[in-house]
Amino acid sequence: MLRRSLLIAAAFALAACGSGAEKAVDGSAPLIVGATAVPHAEILEFLKPTLEAEGFPIEIKVFNDYVQPNTQLAERRIDVNYFQTKPYLDEFNAARGADLITVAGVHVEPLGAYSRRHETLAALPAGADIALPNDASNTGRSLLLLQSAGLITLRDGQNPLQSVRDIVGNPRNFTFREIEAATMPRVLDQVDLAVINTNYALDAGLKPRTDALAIEGGDSPYVNYLVARPDNQNDPRVQALAEALRSQAVKDFIAEKYDGAVIPAT
Repeated sequence: MLRRSLLIAAAFALAACGSGAEKAVDGSAPLIVGATAVPHAEILEFLKPTLEAEGFPIEIKVFNDYVQPNTQLAERRIDVNYFQTKPYLDEFNAARGADLITVAGVHVEPLGAYSRRHETLAALPAGADIALPNDASNTGRSLLLLQSAGLITLRDGQNPLQSVRDIVGNPRNFTFREIEAATMPRVLDQVDLAVINTNYALDAGLKPRTDALAIEGGDSPYVNYLVARPDNQNDPRVQALAEALRSQAVKDFIAEKYDGAVIPAT
């Protein structure tokens, strides 16, 4: 159960900061949370009644891409977001000169490779057209998945930020297209294989555990985080949301609703 004392204690702590970067907050105002639709917004909707009952109302703003949730957080148009892995966040911060920070790791969405043209990876023809997400962290993650499936060999077997230029073994001469992650389900009919983030796969009605021809294991390091700014990371509403997202109730909800396609972080 969320503790009302968390609000009181954190409010005093923030007030004590005076005129610094962290200031006292209005704990009764809704916390505006940016999220992608599935599973993030669904998990937040599950939590919303409990949070409101404990005095921590939230407003959920749904995005259909990975750029705007961070852009709007950095611009203080939303308070926190919940949709991304730390490698993606690190890439965004470096590229945009931002300083967004992780607050709590919530779940893992194993990345999967899907096809509507072929039933197995072995059936992929020579020269098959493979679509990859075009942001650096997900491109590298996709290539590691294809390497683990035996389709390619990379220059560095572990580096998650490699690009197609780092493919040193491609015996079946596959070709690679880098496409915005959100559009992947829509191009699935146009390519031989597409590597799709689980949130977009679920949103498109795909079932990762049964439809994916290759999928990351449960030991994937790509945890999805609640993310804030340095000036509001100690906001009592942010801490209350972090506590709720890490609760056993959320772990049970994820296990029941997503049937292994989403895995609670340890």
